[in-house]
Amino acid sequence: MRNNIFFLLLKRIISSTVVLFILITFLFFLLRLSPGEPYQKFVSPELSPKLASLVKESFNLDSSLLVQYKSFLFNLLQGNLGISYTYRIPVIKVISEFFPFTFIFSIFSFIIQISLAFLLSFVSIKKIKGKLDRTISETTLIIYALPSFVVGVFLIYIFSVSLHLLPSSGIKSFNSTDFSLFGKISDYISHMVLPLVTLSLPFIAEYYKYLRDNIEEVMSMPFIENLRANGLSENKIMWKHVMPNAISPLISIAGVEFGLLFSGALIVEVIFALPGMGRLTVEAIFSRDYPLIVGCTFFSGLLILFTNLVADVVKALIDKRLLKGI
Repeated sequence: MRNNIFFLLLKRIISSTVVLFILITFLFFLLRLSPGEPYQKFVSPELSPKLASLVKESFNLDSSLLVQYKSFLFNLLQGNLGISYTYRIPVIKVISEFFPFTFIFSIFSFIIQISLAFLLSFVSIKKIKGKLDRTISETTLIIYALPSFVVGVFLIYIFSVSLHLLPSSGIKSFNSTDFSLFGKISDYISHMVLPLVTLSLPFIAEYYKYLRDNIEEVMSMPFIENLRANGLSENKIMWKHVMPNAISPLISIAGVEFGLLFSGALIVEVIFALPGMGRLTVEAIFSRDYPLIVGCTFFSGLLILFTNLVADVVKALIDKRLLKGI
């Protein structure tokens, strides 16, 4: 079994590396083939052409596209993503300042999503096809269909503008330094409520739908009726037989969606002015900061591929049949 898991890991790592390489290569050429030059905002028509060319050279944009690409790959293999045009420091250092917030923000949101999805699924499955089940299913379907920015703006209007209950932006109040420790924690939590709700709602609806339908499908299978006929309790049937079969597809979805949380976090961080990777990526795009755009995309892609890898391993540990033939 250990050998099978090792070969599964090796296979997934190789395929993930190829996918990440293709992604970064495509983005590298796409950025440089798009109209406009990032160094132009640093030069003025009053400057001499020679000085403008020196600025372009300082951005390492004076050489041919192929030479730039070779230099990029060489630096990437050394763990160097280049110097940010905007911050004038290494991209790795810029990302290290913004990444922790987005990662912790996404982890908390993910825990909320999974917990509420399980809770709603169990509530629905107890009254399957009943009024409560239909109400929850229809409500989650509506929530899933709403874009994150619509949900965010709606929540800001209700709870910040109309009711003045929660702050609409940032992670702390401007005078938070005057607060006590409990006051600072309370202030931080109040700032994070709306962003967490905005980011979590669509994923809760999606996970709920997958889990509820999977549980219903497994519970309708003949072997469940056989277990009941043999006198097994409902709790034992649910946790020992239904859940291991129902949760496997959800793990695959969760592995993908956790990585995609960064896409949702990008929108939410912009709406609520949060200091994370999403906001950093948007700023990098608008400022045409090539190294920073590539760096943000690289880390996001790496996280998506890593969560997919973890999901595959967890599925293989739960369902040993997936290791056959490896």
